[in-house]
Amino acid sequence: MVNVEKFIDQAVKQIRDAAGNDKVVMALSGGVDSSVCAALATRAIGDQLVPIYVDTGLMRKAETERIQSLFADANLRVVDAADEFFEALAGITDPEEKRKAIGEKFIRIFEREAKRTGATMLLQGTIYPDRIESEGGIKSHHNVGGMPLDIEFKGVIEPLADLYKDEVREVAGGLGLPAEIQHRMPFPGPGLAVRVLGEVTEEKIAVVREANAIVEECLVEEYHPWQCFAALIGLGTGVKGDVRLHGWIVAVRAVQSRDGMTADPLLLPYETLSRMATRITAEIPGVARVVYDVTPKPPATIEYE
Repeated sequence: MVNVEKFIDQAVKQIRDAAGNDKVVMALSGGVDSSVCAALATRAIGDQLVPIYVDTGLMRKAETERIQSLFADANLRVVDAADEFFEALAGITDPEEKRKAIGEKFIRIFEREAKRTGATMLLQGTIYPDRIESEGGIKSHHNVGGMPLDIEFKGVIEPLADLYKDEVREVAGGLGLPAEIQHRMPFPGPGLAVRVLGEVTEEKIAVVREANAIVEECLVEEYHPWQCFAALIGLGTGVKGDVRLHGWIVAVRAVQSRDGMTADPLLLPYETLSRMATRITAEIPGVARVVYDVTPKPPATIEYE
């Protein structure tokens, strides 16, 4: 386990030494990793930090409004880049190519924003599992294997690169961050794009966003999963109102884990599964069926792509 006080002191020094007198731009998503980075950087360099929230159009329901409210006092710059991300993803079906396209777009946006603010350094919330999965070829994380090789920043600062997720949560507690942030479920950097199998479109994202919100409403408070979500995995036939439907198949995933390197599916009661499936098919017109994923990690990854 991490020595929290010692780590905080070392991370603050690392950020301060790396930044020098330069301004530092960072992506603040509202997750525990980026929030811890922001708190550490605020201690280290104060107003030299330029936090940016990029609305990719691939975020959870009401996420942008939540982030703006939660970090209202952080001088947060909000960039609406949904059109840019959908354009970058058009026609792409391969999971790795999706992640790389998203990583490329993130970097180009940060470079653009850095020029506007005079920032020359990039701060990222990369954690150890991100590095392991990217370097091991399991999947490219947008902030590691998905990053382009040609970046315009003088350097990249990654103070959490040797920590697991549970250790990051400990550091969040040591920094006094709100419990809402400290214990928030992981959400992938590429957003809902990796919860849509095949090409990403605005229609598919709208469906999976609503399904994801229903899953969280049904499971988070009662079962406290390490992670739970919905994914759009294809099309299937169904019947609604005595009319044949060729609609979306939604897969629900809910797991427990300590650090994300391994995970076990939650064995949910049938009544819960039935209630959740009924809500998803009733509230989202285009959904024909709902399935529940009981595969552990390994052999499956937690996310679908």
